[in-house]
Amino acid sequence: MTPRPGLAATICHVLREDANLAEAIPVADRDRAVEECIAAAVRIPQGHWNAYQADIMPGGIGLLVLHGLLIRTVGVSGGSSAELLGEGDLLRPWQGEHATPPLPHTASWRVLKPVRLAVLDREVARRFSRYPELTGRLVARELARSRNLAINMAIVQQPRVHIRVHMLLWHLANRWGYAVPEGILLPLRLTHDLLADLVAARRPTVSTALAHLGKSGLVRPGSDGWLLAGRPPGELLELQDRLPGRGERLVPPARRQENRVSG
Repeated sequence: MTPRPGLAATICHVLREDANLAEAIPVADRDRAVEECIAAAVRIPQGHWNAYQADIMPGGIGLLVLHGLLIRTVGVSGGSSAELLGEGDLLRPWQGEHATPPLPHTASWRVLKPVRLAVLDREVARRFSRYPELTGRLVARELARSRNLAINMAIVQQPRVHIRVHMLLWHLANRWGYAVPEGILLPLRLTHDLLADLVAARRPTVSTALAHLGKSGLVRPGSDGWLLAGRPPGELLELQDRLPGRGERLVPPARRQENRVSG
């Protein structure tokens, strides 16, 4: 992909910036892979992103999120759903753009925190092909994204909005949260409007739900995001148990010194 006008590109060492990908490479080959697996990197500023106008990269892999946070919203017949994406996610926003959808819908992308993307084009795919383990790791991430979407869909089916919000915050904490003395900190500044999009509810209803969770001592806002107390809601654990190939339940990690999605 040739970066579009106005998007200044730099060169990045993908495996140096994405340690999880680097860990897929056997130790004996890792240093060489880190030096060889380079790609162009572009920055997308905060705000609406015309992702579907990105140049298509024939034979390429896609766009890898190195830093930042963005949301994809899809609307159908007056309803909508939203997906939160961040570090480590692989995007192909142009895919299917010209196909005729079976159901009319709208789709939009918005950058919540400035994003840095590695452009995994055809040349990068050739470099990656020298290390087959990278293919497995990228496929695993796409499967994890699919599973997360399935959980999100199940969460919005909960009839009580305060349960939806509680489940969603813990679900996001499984990926981005970390332990602090008061509980689990989700270092994402998610507004009431944004949470409403993610749980398919109205903003006033979400505000009421957060007030209920706050009075119960389960959730409270902080300068760095949302603080979760107690244990994950039982409804979320039951949902994870029912899904095939489920990931591990939340085990609070130590506080990370470098949290790339916190603002």
